[in-house]
Amino acid sequence: MRRISDRLGPNGPYLALALTCLLGWSFKAHCGAAWNGSEQYVTGCYSDAVPFWGLRGVAAGQVPYFEARMEYPVLTGALIWIEGLFAHLIGGARADAADFLLAVTFGNALLAFVVLELIRGAGAGLSRQYAWALAPPLILYLGHNWDLLAATFAVAAIRAASRGQAARAAALAALGGAAKLFPVLLLPLLGLGALVGRGALPLRVSRTALLVAVAIGAWGAVNLPVAWFAFDNWREFYAFSGERGGTAASVWELLAQFGWWRTDVAARNLWSLLLFVGGAVTIVTIGWRRHSAQPWLLFTPVLAWFLLTNKVYSPQFDLWLWPLLVLTATRARPLALFLLGDLAAYFAEFWLFAGWEGANVSATQADVLVAASVRAVALLWLIHAAVRDPAPRWVGGQRASDAESTPAQTGEQALPRAVVPAKAGIQTD
Repeated sequence: MRRISDRLGPNGPYLALALTCLLGWSFKAHCGAAWNGSEQYVTGCYSDAVPFWGLRGVAAGQVPYFEARMEYPVLTGALIWIEGLFAHLIGGARADAADFLLAVTFGNALLAFVVLELIRGAGAGLSRQYAWALAPPLILYLGHNWDLLAATFAVAAIRAASRGQAARAAALAALGGAAKLFPVLLLPLLGLGALVGRGALPLRVSRTALLVAVAIGAWGAVNLPVAWFAFDNWREFYAFSGERGGTAASVWELLAQFGWWRTDVAARNLWSLLLFVGGAVTIVTIGWRRHSAQPWLLFTPVLAWFLLTNKVYSPQFDLWLWPLLVLTATRARPLALFLLGDLAAYFAEFWLFAGWEGANVSATQADVLVAASVRAVALLWLIHAAVRDPAPRWVGGQRASDAESTPAQTGEQALPRAVVPAKAGIQTD
C-alpha cells in the first residue's frame, strides 16, 4: 500500500476518492430504482432518492416548499431541486428514479471532493486525506441522501475557525444549519471562544455580538424568503423533527424495545435535550482546560454526544461525524471501532427491515443492539480522547510535511499506516 502511495504522490487522495465514489455509486445503483423482494434492505442499496422522486414532486419538476412538501431545511431542498433538474436533463422525457439516483450520487461526489480539498487546505497530512478519500461511510452513503451538504459546510466552518476566521466560520455553520441542523452546534463554541478570549470586556462582547449577528443573518438570508411565501412547507422539517418517535438504532428505541425504559415522543424530546445539554456542558468544561485556544475542536465530541443522546440515529448520521473525525481525531483504534460499528449498524438495521417484510436475510433487534453498542463504545472513546489529547499537529498552520517531531513527542498518535497509506518521507499527522 505504501508503494502505491509513493507512486501516486500528493494527488493520490484524489484518485483514491474517485475510486471510492465509483464504489459508492455501484453499491446503491446495482439494484436500480425498481426494487424487488426487499432487495433495497437485503443488499443495502436503499436510497432516499428513489421514493423522493415520486413522493416529493421531483418527477413533476415541482419547486420544493412552493409547490411540493419537503421535510428538509431549505438548502437541502434547493439541492434536491437542482439534482431533479439534472435528472430531467440526462433522462429527458423518460427520466425516472434511476436518473435521479445518478444525479444525487454525482452531487454528493462533487461535495466529497470539496471536503477533500478543505481537509487538504486546512493543512492535514496525507494520512488524514486518505482517511477521507477511502472512507467506508462514503461507499455506504454517497447515494443515500443529502446529508453530505451539511457536513461540507461543517468542515468548511472548522477550516475557517482553525484559521482564526470566526465570523466566516459562524456564517458557514449557520448555512450548514440551513441544510441540516447539526452544524449549528459549532456556534456556541465560537461564541464562547470570542466571549472569554483576549481583550477588554467591551471588545469581547462586541466580537460575540458580531458572531451572533453574522450567524442570524446567514441563516435568515436563505430561510426567511421561503418561510415568508411558503410557511407551512418550510416549517415541516421542524415539526417533523419534533413529532417523530425515533429510529431502530437510537438509544431511546433500544431502551423501549427491550423494556428497560419506555418513553413517548414528548418524554424523549425532553430527556434527550436534558442529557445532551448536560453532557455537552461537561465536555466543554473538561475540554476547555486543554482546548481553550481552539474551542472549535470540541465540536467533534459535542456532535458525537448529540448522536448518542438523540432520539433519532439514522445510519447516514455517521457521515456527519466522519469528516470531522478525519480532521480532529488523535487515536486510530476508536476510529477503526467506529467504522466497524457503522458498518454493523447499517446492515443490522436494514436487515431488520428486511425481516419485517419476510425476506430470507433478516436481523433482530438484538443484532441492532449489539451493533449500536459497538458504535456507542467507539463514540465514548472518541469523546474521551478529544477532551484529553492535545490538538492534532496540523492545528496552528503546521503542515504535516513540515513537522519533524514524532507523535510520541507531541503527545499525539498518528493515524496508522496499516489503516491509511502515507507517503514515505512525509510525516503523518
